[in-house]
Amino acid sequence: MFVKVCGITNEEDALLAVAMGADAVGFVFAPSPRQVAPQKVADIVKRLPAEIVTVGVFRDESRERVVDIAHTARLRAVQLHGHETSADSHWIRQRVRLIIKAFAAGDPQLDEADEYAADAFLVDSATPGSGEVFDWSLAEGAPSNRRIILAGGLTPENVADAIRVVRPWGVDVSTGVEVSPGRKDARKIRAFVEAARAAEPPAPVAQGDRETRPFDWMLDERP
Repeated sequence: MFVKVCGITNEEDALLAVAMGADAVGFVFAPSPRQVAPQKVADIVKRLPAEIVTVGVFRDESRERVVDIAHTARLRAVQLHGHETSADSHWIRQRVRLIIKAFAAGDPQLDEADEYAADAFLVDSATPGSGEVFDWSLAEGAPSNRRIILAGGLTPENVADAIRVVRPWGVDVSTGVEVSPGRKDARKIRAFVEAARAAEPPAPVAQGDRETRPFDWMLDERP
């Protein structure tokens, strides 16, 4: 189970998330109480292990600005959380290693998700960053043959139930492991990671030499 801790605002919390077992950390560049400056993120990223997926979160930012910030902060991935077009996504994908395209649960555009050529799709509540839980059945419209990352009001207490209902490839948490906006809690992160991993569905049955689950994030990464 891929686990991303988002809304990181400082080096201490980034290192804490990694120590607690997170696979990825997210930095918000859109207007938010958790918004951080690109150069500050660059300084944090330098301290993280190479295998950690560092993600920049953007909303309705120009594609040129997205790429510029991603390069300045030395990020491995960008998460597009606004009304970006499929053309924008393709353009950015040629210049950034990995793309996560976010959709609100129940968004009709989920039917057209594959047009964005993203490496993973994040399904969130209608108000990202609010900590609100949505009806997990609304995530059923997401492409079943793609990496789906579930977000939106997840906590150490409900993440296992969410995984059992949606069966995502990964989960994303921010407010659910905080003591205040932008400040993480070590015990909550550890509990979240442990609960998510314990609830992970059994490995799929291989068909010949190929597995039926979505391809592995790390193996598929472009240079």
